[in-house]
Amino acid sequence: MATNTTAPAKGSGLDKFFHITERGSTVGREFRGGLVTFFAMAYILVVNANLLGGVDSSIPPTAIAAGTALIAGLMSILMGVVANYPLALAAGMGLNAMVAFTLCGAMGLSYAEAMGLIFWEGAAITVLVLTGLREAVFRAVPAELKTAISVGIGLFIAFVGLLNAGVIRPGGTPVQLGIDGSLAGWPAFIFVVGLLLIVVLYVKKVRGAILIGIVGATTLSVIVQAIAHVPAMHDATGKVAHPTGWGLNAPNLTGSPIRLPDFATLGQIDFFGAFNKLGPIAAVLIIFSLLLADFFDTMGTMVAIGAEGDLLDENGVPPHSDRILLVDSLAAAIGGLAGTSSNTSYVESSAGVGEGARTGLATVFTGCFFLASVFFSPLVEVVPSEAASTALVFVGFLMMQQVLDIDWKDPEIAIPAFLTVAMMPFAYSITVGIGAGVIVWTVIKLARGKVRQIHPLMALVAILFVCYFVLGPIKALFA
Repeated sequence: MATNTTAPAKGSGLDKFFHITERGSTVGREFRGGLVTFFAMAYILVVNANLLGGVDSSIPPTAIAAGTALIAGLMSILMGVVANYPLALAAGMGLNAMVAFTLCGAMGLSYAEAMGLIFWEGAAITVLVLTGLREAVFRAVPAELKTAISVGIGLFIAFVGLLNAGVIRPGGTPVQLGIDGSLAGWPAFIFVVGLLLIVVLYVKKVRGAILIGIVGATTLSVIVQAIAHVPAMHDATGKVAHPTGWGLNAPNLTGSPIRLPDFATLGQIDFFGAFNKLGPIAAVLIIFSLLLADFFDTMGTMVAIGAEGDLLDENGVPPHSDRILLVDSLAAAIGGLAGTSSNTSYVESSAGVGEGARTGLATVFTGCFFLASVFFSPLVEVVPSEAASTALVFVGFLMMQQVLDIDWKDPEIAIPAFLTVAMMPFAYSITVGIGAGVIVWTVIKLARGKVRQIHPLMALVAILFVCYFVLGPIKALFA
């Protein structure tokens, strides 16, 4: 007699620990969701190595990729086991760019000195979690803004997906469709086919639509590459040499699919070098800016994931939010210790939630895939960004549906909600969108004499965001 191997027996140890049945899921769905999340996030292995690889010539990009995969795997598993939430972690985009271009580039810090600042930012935000302040701030944010944050993140990740796929690019206007207003090249074709495949499968209610779309687009890209030999878009200096080429990585598989890892980034940290080189005040301001970005990006991300998976309570708070924030905070500090930049929660986890992931088991699976990619990085590199980005764009649609929960006829809600949604993709920053919404919401309440409706922590956060937005002039005063 056949048995169902995808669903744990109700009341089993696995089911009780992860609440799989309680949240309406199965092991099969969790596995599929974890795999989709991994594919949606796997680009970080290539991007982080590219961003940080040129900072210190003694640390090869392969070592950064291996370290990135290792820490992402361990932190994701920790999130799944401790917080039981479908939210995976990896080196944070934006923060790694700040390390490469601001801390090490403009400010002249060494790789190790920059990682020292990353560690202290993680340590500081961990203290905020342990004292309960981080969760208290999160609970003080109005439910309407939390919904707007989810919608804004949906637009943001869709925009990221379109950019990664080369469908949207800088041009004569700030951004434009493809090359001079047209889609051209095999990579764009791969993206369009992959996205349409997901759309068709979704409307036909086929389970695993997103994963099938990614795998299908990747398979097609491998065939195209074998026949057409499409070059990479960028040359060795990072300049665009072939506009119709592959954006981040070409779908080539050469040599053995197994590679022994190099963990040269581990321990590449100087705890106090930046304080000596920049001065205490400048170093503290940098830590503050890193902290604010990390602080609110994670809050927005975990709300978006919870809303997509129907995991939020009546106040818009996910289960075990204190544990989620603690693991995320520890990941920031551990990322600095490991020399891979601050690790943080990834909104790309929504791709897995879109495939049915509802528990931390999916995150454990994602973590295991990251650990496996330490040895199988050649296989990870086969998935081009054009194939993986299809998931980000489609999940943007799924998250956008929450816009109906915002009362657009009430200006006290609608205006800050609009600015929250708009500023995330326009400023290319989740933090900026949240900051704009918080400040405008507070100003409107003050203007209408509703001071009692402003939670003291919301007022504090609004003031901090004002400081964040004028951090450049503040730094100049102490230069």
